[in-house]
Amino acid sequence: MNAITNHAPNLTQRPPRSPRVRLGGYVVLARILDKGRAELAGTAGEFKYNNPADYHWFRFTGITPEALKAELATGKGDGEMLTWIEQNASNKRTPWEIQQWSMYFSERGPDSDAETLEFFTKHVGQFSKTREDLKTWFDLLDLDDHVTFGGKA
Repeated sequence: MNAITNHAPNLTQRPPRSPRVRLGGYVVLARILDKGRAELAGTAGEFKYNNPADYHWFRFTGITPEALKAELATGKGDGEMLTWIEQNASNKRTPWEIQQWSMYFSERGPDSDAETLEFFTKHVGQFSKTREDLKTWFDLLDLDDHVTFGGKA
């Protein structure tokens, strides 16, 4: 195995980590790292690095998707990547800011405009017509991952 594939998950066999998993206090970061590593290794499957959900983290930290991916290509593990992020984020954040952003982002549901609500409802409906407990984007991502890899809604 080379440095890139050493840490790369095979996302054709299992999903990336849940967006709820925190690394350095950040939600979605572990998932972004999984998708970036898998893309570099050619094992991303249907998962996309730097998708619209990832954009919020990149904007919050000021790190570009290209810079993060280039650093992932060096073969660094999660702890080393976190150190690099802390050193290279143009938007320096305190632990309190990271905690507040992560708490908000993990509870974020669709905006109240009709187009976004319709999009959310349509995607939930692809997996279940009876689940009424799905309220957040993270709920939808977790359900999508679960069902895509053989689970029942």
